[in-house]
Amino acid sequence: MRNAQPAGALDQVDRLLLSALSEDAAVSNKTLAGRLGLAESTCAYRVRALREAGVLTGTRAQLDLALLGYPLQAIVKVRLGSHTMANVNQLYDALAAAPGVIQAFHIAGADDFHLHVAVENAEALRDFVLQHVTSHRVVRQTETQLVFEVRHGAGVLAR
Repeated sequence: MRNAQPAGALDQVDRLLLSALSEDAAVSNKTLAGRLGLAESTCAYRVRALREAGVLTGTRAQLDLALLGYPLQAIVKVRLGSHTMANVNQLYDALAAAPGVIQAFHIAGADDFHLHVAVENAEALRDFVLQHVTSHRVVRQTETQLVFEVRHGAGVLAR
C-alpha cells in the first residue's frame, strides 16, 4: 500500500519537478536538475521521495497510433441494464483489458462507461463493439463516436 501524501504537503520544488516530468518523463536527472536549478543529488532524492509517497506513479510512452496501424480512434459509450457491484466490477475489468482500449472510464450520468479505443478501420471498430462490449449480457446500449483529433490538456500543474 502506498503512502498517501496530501496535495498540500507538496512544496513549490515538488510541483516544479512534477510539472517538468509531466511534460517529459524521459528527461535525465542531470537535465531536470539543471532546468530547475537543483543539485543533481537533491533532484534525484526529491523524485525518489515523490515516487515513494505515491504522488509520482510511473511513466508512459506516448505512441503514434496511426504509425502503429491504428489510425481510427473512437469513444464507445456503454450503458448497463443491471448495476450490481459484481456486474459493474466484472465488466469494468473486461472492458479495460480488451485489445484496443486506451482508457476506460467508469462514470456517473446517463452512461456507465466511456472507452477510448484505437483500431485499424471501421470494420475493426464494429467488431470491437460486437466482440468486446455488446457480448456482455449486462450491456443494454452502446453509442460510438469517432475521434477526429486528440490534444493533451495543460494538466493540473500547468505553469
